[in-house]
Amino acid sequence: MLLHHLTETLIKTQRFQSHAPPCTFLPIRLFSFATPEEAAAERRKRKRRLRIEPPLSSLRHQQLPRPPPSAVPQNPNAPKLPEPLSALSGNRHVLHNRISKLIRENDLEEAALLTRHSIYSNCRPTIYTCNSVMAAQLRQSKYAELLSLHRFITQAGVAANVVTYNLLLTLYLDCRKTDLALEQYKQLINNSPFNPSPTTYRILVKGLVDSQELEKALEIKDEMAAKGFQPDPTIYSYLMLGQAKNSNADGVFKLYEELKEKLGTEVIIDGVIYGNLMKGYFLRKMVAEAMECYRKVLGEGSRIKMSAVAYNYILEALSKNGKFEEALKLFDRMKNEHDRPKILSVNLGSYNVIVDGYCAEKRFNEAIEVFNSMGEKRCSPDPLSFNVLIDQLCSNDMLAEAEQLYKGMSDKKVSPDEYTFVTLMDTCFKENRPDDAALYFRTMVDSKLRPSLEVYNRLVDNLVKVGKVDEAKSFFDLMQPKLKMDDDSYKFIMIVLFEAGKHEDVVKIVDGMLREDPNELSEEVEEFVREWLKKLRKEDVVTNLKLEIEREKAEAAAKVAEEAERAKASARAAIASLLPSKLLGNKDRENKETEDESPTDFEATPLSVHGELLNGKEVDETSAEVIPATEDIQDETVEAERNLANELVTV
Repeated sequence: MLLHHLTETLIKTQRFQSHAPPCTFLPIRLFSFATPEEAAAERRKRKRRLRIEPPLSSLRHQQLPRPPPSAVPQNPNAPKLPEPLSALSGNRHVLHNRISKLIRENDLEEAALLTRHSIYSNCRPTIYTCNSVMAAQLRQSKYAELLSLHRFITQAGVAANVVTYNLLLTLYLDCRKTDLALEQYKQLINNSPFNPSPTTYRILVKGLVDSQELEKALEIKDEMAAKGFQPDPTIYSYLMLGQAKNSNADGVFKLYEELKEKLGTEVIIDGVIYGNLMKGYFLRKMVAEAMECYRKVLGEGSRIKMSAVAYNYILEALSKNGKFEEALKLFDRMKNEHDRPKILSVNLGSYNVIVDGYCAEKRFNEAIEVFNSMGEKRCSPDPLSFNVLIDQLCSNDMLAEAEQLYKGMSDKKVSPDEYTFVTLMDTCFKENRPDDAALYFRTMVDSKLRPSLEVYNRLVDNLVKVGKVDEAKSFFDLMQPKLKMDDDSYKFIMIVLFEAGKHEDVVKIVDGMLREDPNELSEEVEEFVREWLKKLRKEDVVTNLKLEIEREKAEAAAKVAEEAERAKASARAAIASLLPSKLLGNKDRENKETEDESPTDFEATPLSVHGELLNGKEVDETSAEVIPATEDIQDETVEAERNLANELVTV
């Protein structure tokens, strides 16, 4: 029975399942809304929440622990750190290459201009680019341009590095401004965020030695040691050279022994020290010891490391102490060893020493030959090299050769300086060639060089001596705006013109001085001119000239005032034209009617026939009360301006 019951139950279940409808699964839609209105309301709610609540990223930033405040507050006046070398990349590197190309083409003016223009552009030059331009200006002795560019980049906030300070130190020391150089050094020590380099001390010590300030140079050497710098043989060589120039042989040997003691060795490997050591031996008349030192340093198997500078010191010691032939042999050896860029044993200084030696031996043709052979070793002369040789040639009656050398300066892309032109000018006067001398002076001025007042006086004096008064007067007119002339210069040219019967030119000079700067005409010069004019019975010329200038100044001032009044009237008319015509239409109509009603015979009287105006006041005919007319005019003007403002706001 139980089995039968189970069988029937199973059959019924299968029958019900076969007739049951298929099961359908409805997808569950999360974030769905019953109506579009609910969806729109949710969107508006979400937008409001986003506008009010901060983003999650800001919350995460707020949860980060803040670094503790520094115990030492930052000084806003602290100097800026210079940019690292890695800043010279990308577009700034491209700009650096452009400026470097201009420097190689000797277009320093354009290079400096491009640097200035780039300072406030989106590609700001680095301090390394600025230093390249300033170094090129320093090489060509363009000191004013260098200082101007340095001032510009400093004001623009370009942080200087140690190379910038080194350039400024070199500039001041080249100009023999040792006080400024020492002040710049103190600023570097006290205020800069970096320390001076060994090159800084080399520049400073060498400049002080060249300026005959050996004691200060020795102090700098001691200060360098106190700051922990290693003893530098190059600095000791400069100091030994200074002692040798002062003929102090004991000082030379004292410095040599001090260097050996600090280095802790008996043999100094750097050969830069031995040339000046030989000079110490020569000062003591110890020629054998000097030559023994020479053979020990340059002999076979020597461990001494020689550079071009070290060779040059030995060349100078030999050539200036009666061993010029030995110096020539050493010079040939140096040229044979020279192998750029691996071995540099010859530089411009080497050729300068040999040229000086030939000139001292009166062998000028050989000196010129050696000078012209610099290009074989890829050495380029500078203006100083040309000036030394030109001076030697001019001093030994070889003006033609000196002029030939001067003409070759342009081929070597070397610009002559004031010393070059002045040397040639003086030599031309000695050779009775005043026209050529005047031409050299004019070329110097056209080259934007500024000769001194002494050079100008020498030129004018020599021209007057040969009877060229007109040329002297033309150079006076040329140089008067460029030089600050003293009373003696003015009196000299005035005496020349008076003696030549050209007092009108003197009056023109005085007239120009009074018009440009009345203070330039001193009482001494004015009295001098009056005395000369008195001899010509023209003593009132200066007084009349002053009165005429004062009258012209008064007329000019009156004209300026008149122009100012005219400008004010024009401005008032322009402002009046901006007021809408409808605001002033009624007023103009009333004024026109008043003019038509007023009789012409009484227009000039203060009281009109109808009693409307009385000395600028209105009269009420019914009460005969006098009312100021200006109050109504002011009220109408204020009302018109208020209406205009309201209209502008409406528009």
